[in-house]
Amino acid sequence: MKTHLGDDAYKLALLHPRTQQLKVSIEPESPDQPEVIRLIHELEACQRPLYPAGSRPRVDAAALAGSTGLFVVAREKAGRAIGCCAIVFKVDYAEIKRMFVRVQYRGQGVGTALLSFVESHAIGSGFSELRLEANVLQPEALAICVRAGYTQRAASADCPLDPLRVFMQKSVH
Repeated sequence: MKTHLGDDAYKLALLHPRTQQLKVSIEPESPDQPEVIRLIHELEACQRPLYPAGSRPRVDAAALAGSTGLFVVAREKAGRAIGCCAIVFKVDYAEIKRMFVRVQYRGQGVGTALLSFVESHAIGSGFSELRLEANVLQPEALAICVRAGYTQRAASADCPLDPLRVFMQKSVH
């Protein structure tokens, strides 16, 4: 069965597991630190060519932390911020947002570690359904999600239809 995800994400997930594991520390942090703001700007620069102007995800980084969510930063051994991820708590589910790893650190398990960290926090906060949105032009990111057990779902009623967006979910018990 062919899905919107395409074969690339499934091939990457199943045939090319991570071969290197970079040791990182992941901690909740404020998204308004200068180094983290630069990281978020890198994320936005990477997304710009993947989405038409009206289709780009808009999320205020400051809104990702606090009582309605959690913003985390991955740092390498020397303390440099190399990745980030957030989770936003909705009424019936938790939604993963802004997962990003600097290009030179990709393929070393950082994205998987970030995803696992925010998932654990959401589960510990009582959520059993996790959701996220990704772009079809990012098969490596989709592969991380597939390996973590996410499956494709229909778009929410409040989301505009967009052929570049893939909506995924994972139920945990």
